[in-house]
Amino acid sequence: MSRKQARELAFLVLFQMDVGQLTPAKAVFHTIQELKVEPREEEKEFICALVNGTWQYLADIDQVIALLSQDWQLNRLGKVDLNIMRLALFEIFFREDIPPGVSVNEAVELAKTYGSQESGRFVNGILGKIVQNIAFYHPLKNKINP
Repeated sequence: MSRKQARELAFLVLFQMDVGQLTPAKAVFHTIQELKVEPREEEKEFICALVNGTWQYLADIDQVIALLSQDWQLNRLGKVDLNIMRLALFEIFFREDIPPGVSVNEAVELAKTYGSQESGRFVNGILGKIVQNIAFYHPLKNKINP
């Protein structure tokens, strides 16, 4: 399984958590069972790191998304687009081992696969604004340096 496939599984887990109100552990278990995949231990660790990290910073990440999607409240955004952006923003803000450009490209591809016709463009627009000024949008900036 590639990192791309692991990231896709992480997105599906986050989507399942959002829609089904499952805990991260249950959502990972159900997603892996449902898709009949058997990730190696390091792949499962990567998936869990993405899911748990996104979950840990969910409120902060959602504030950033809300700031940039001015005409749309979070509850009006499509669950697919929202969870793709949540995952990408966790990577952008908190995973130094993943270049921001990779996170954006992978998010756009996921949006094109799972979202609507406009999803790729919408996700790219939001994430592109953030990548242009990561330090400004970083959710912990004001918590660390008030």
